[in-house]
Amino acid sequence: MKNNTINKKEIEKFSKIASEWWDPDGKFKPLHKFNPVRIEYIKENSIKHFKLKYNKLPLRKLKILDIGCGGGLLSEPMSRLGADVTGIDASQQNINIAKIHSSKRKLKIKYICSSPEKLNIKEKFDIILNMEIIEHVDDVNVFLKNSSKFLKKNGIMFVATLNKTFKSYLFAIVGAEYILKWLPIGTHEWNKFVKPSELIEFAEKNSMKTEKIDGVVFNPLNQTWNIKSDTSVNYIAQFKKI
Repeated sequence: MKNNTINKKEIEKFSKIASEWWDPDGKFKPLHKFNPVRIEYIKENSIKHFKLKYNKLPLRKLKILDIGCGGGLLSEPMSRLGADVTGIDASQQNINIAKIHSSKRKLKIKYICSSPEKLNIKEKFDIILNMEIIEHVDDVNVFLKNSSKFLKKNGIMFVATLNKTFKSYLFAIVGAEYILKWLPIGTHEWNKFVKPSELIEFAEKNSMKTEKIDGVVFNPLNQTWNIKSDTSVNYIAQFKKI
């Protein structure tokens, strides 16, 4: 079994556009639109799982590892919600952008250029975020194995990705990349998309129990993403370490 999940082609692809991470109208515009529903989903389900109180800093007692953090689009909101955040990414350019942006906003986030299999820390986390990352790695099973070793017992992992369906090919590749030009052509490879059943199988192999799976659906009328039951294109899964 291979122990390195880094796909150099994918890293180079995102490194080239790293300077645009915080431009809401740039190449990461879809993620900026997607971000509010991701933040709310993580916050609400974390509060429920850990039985936390609703206040300005509901996640203040939690340690979060944001894997494939990019420029910090999720790391920063999690830090603002009170969490102790560590963000890792295999692209040094992404990490540089994330460090500069967070330091300007006086946020205490630890950023490390690494993949899960090369991460050399003894720390374990209450929450691990694998958001929009597994469709860019070489071996999802190995990637989840190396990610889950940093998760505390009864801790939770959120995984957001794309289902492997004909509809996801039409919407996420043909529609988003070629017709609407939301993403640079070649951002996604359909053969790397992961069915929920496959993701559940990989999670269970690595001592994680499925808590829930929800669809994330785009509403073109108001340009927003919403949590729905339809998992045919985008979906988010929540797993618990057992």
